[in-house]
This record gives sequence, structure tokens and C-alpha cells, in this order.
Amino acid sequence: MRAGQAIPVAAVLLAALTGCGTPAEREDAAAAAAAGFAARLRAPDPARGCAALAPGTREELVQSAGAPCVRALREAGLPAPGRVRSVDVYGHQARIITAHDTLFLSSFTGGWKVTAAGCTPRPGLPYRCLVKGG
Repeated sequence: MRAGQAIPVAAVLLAALTGCGTPAEREDAAAAAAAGFAARLRAPDPARGCAALAPGTREELVQSAGAPCVRALREAGLPAPGRVRSVDVYGHQARIITAHDTLFLSSFTGGWKVTAAGCTPRPGLPYRCLVKGG
């Protein structure tokens, strides 16, 4: 490898290791994670939906519901999100606006995880979310 080739290769490796990517790649990954969460909620094995939650969100859901995650998530009354309308990524945070829901995600070592779901905007106030981290 010539010296001029080492810099681009190093940049690609660094981006892969740090979870960076182009803005479009990060938006696509966040949108895919949100779609995966929605699909997991409809799957026969709802435990997979719990696995898509950020650790703090899962903990808050279990604690506030006083029930295991699977039951608490099923009883949360989350809407079927529908088609993705817009994706905003800000560093390690993302907001996914769908036809019927708004989800918030954070980037973790293992990928994007849902930090809040079932969120509705309130003018001049923070979103109200059915599922959220503490």
C-alpha cells in the first residue's frame, strides 16, 4: 500500500470503529432501527421489542409498570408507527417521525436503540411519550 492510500483506509477504519458514517448512512441506520423496533412489536416474540430498547428505557418501563418488560411493552399502547416521514440525527441521538408516531433513539456500541416511543409533540413543551427512559 502506498502512503497516499493509507489515509483513506485509516479514515474508513476509524469511522467504522467509532460508529461514524456519512449523515445519510447514520440516518438510514437510525430509520432501520426504528422500523426494526416496530416490526419486533408485531412479532410473535415480543421479547425482541424489549431488546431494541435502550437499557435506561427498558429499566424505566419495567419499574413504572411494575411488570416484566414484555408485558409492560405490550400494555404501553404504542401505536403502529407507519411509514417513516423524516429522520433527524444529531450526533448520537436521532428523532424518527413516522405516519403515526415519533421515536427517539441513541447510538450505542451495538447500534441504535429506542430511548422513547409513542411520542406526541406539545407546542412549547417536551414531547409526551408512552415509553421513555429515566
